[in-house]
Amino acid sequence: MLLRTLLLRLYRLPVRSVQLTPADLDLEAHDVEFATVDGARLRGWFLPADGADDGGAHPVVAVMHGWASAAEDLLPAAPAVIGAGVSMLFVDARGHGRSDAAEFMSMPRFAEDLDAAVAWLRERPDVDAARIALVGHSVGAGAALLVASRDPRIAAVVSIASMAHPREMIGRSFRSYRAPQALVRAALRTIERTIGHRFDDFAPLHTIARIDAPVLVLHGLDDHTVPADDAERLAQSGPSATVRLVPGADHRSLDGFLPILPEVVAHLHDALMHTPADRDV
Repeated sequence: MLLRTLLLRLYRLPVRSVQLTPADLDLEAHDVEFATVDGARLRGWFLPADGADDGGAHPVVAVMHGWASAAEDLLPAAPAVIGAGVSMLFVDARGHGRSDAAEFMSMPRFAEDLDAAVAWLRERPDVDAARIALVGHSVGAGAALLVASRDPRIAAVVSIASMAHPREMIGRSFRSYRAPQALVRAALRTIERTIGHRFDDFAPLHTIARIDAPVLVLHGLDDHTVPADDAERLAQSGPSATVRLVPGADHRSLDGFLPILPEVVAHLHDALMHTPADRDV
C-alpha cells in the first residue's frame, strides 16, 4: 500500500491551463464533450475539413496527446490536415487539459478515452465510419496502437515518439535514479496491479503486430526520453508499419516534427482516401 501511494504521488498528473485554442490559429472548431468508460467527461475540439459542409460523410483523424500534455499541443498540425480534406478531433484524456480529473492515468486508460472518441465520431452523420485514422504522441501513441490493434475498422495510425514496452521504459527511469533491482521489480508489479493490466498485454511492441492498417512510426533522433531504437523495433514488428526518424526532433516538443508534416498528411490522405469500399463498418 505504501509503495502504491508513493507511485501515485510520483506519477501525479500536473495541472495546466489551456493556452492555445483553434481560434488562435484562425481555425473553425466546435467544442465537444462526451463520456468515457467510467462516466467522466472528456472535452475537445472537432475541426471540420475544408469543404466538409456539403452534407456528406468525410474522413477524420482522432488525435490523442501524451502524458502531462493536452490536445492543444498538437493543434499546429491541424491546418495542413484539414486543408487536405480530412476533419480532426482533438480530445483531452482524463486528468488532462479541459477533461475531468482522474486519480491516475495509464496507457490503457488513454486507450479507453480514445475508444470513446472513436465511438463518438461514428455516431456523427458527417463522419465516414470506414475512414477514421488515429494520431497519437508518446503515451497517446501507445494508446492509438492499442485501440487499432483491437479495432480493425481503424484505417491508419500515426505513432509519434511511442515507447516499445512500458516495462523497459519504467525500468530505465528507475535505474537512472540507481534504484535497487528489487525495488524496481516491486514497483513494476505494483504498477501492473494498480492499472489492472499486464504490461505485455498493451505494450506497443506487441499491439502493433496485430494491426493490418498502415502505421507510420515517427521518432526524433534527439529524443532522450524514449530511444529511437524503440521506433525501429516497432516498425519491424508491424506488418504494415514504416519508420521515419527525424533529425532535430525531441520527445516533449512537436516542433521538430513539423518539417515532415507533408509526409504525415500524405500518409493519412493515402490511407483515408483509398479505404476499400467493402471495409466492415
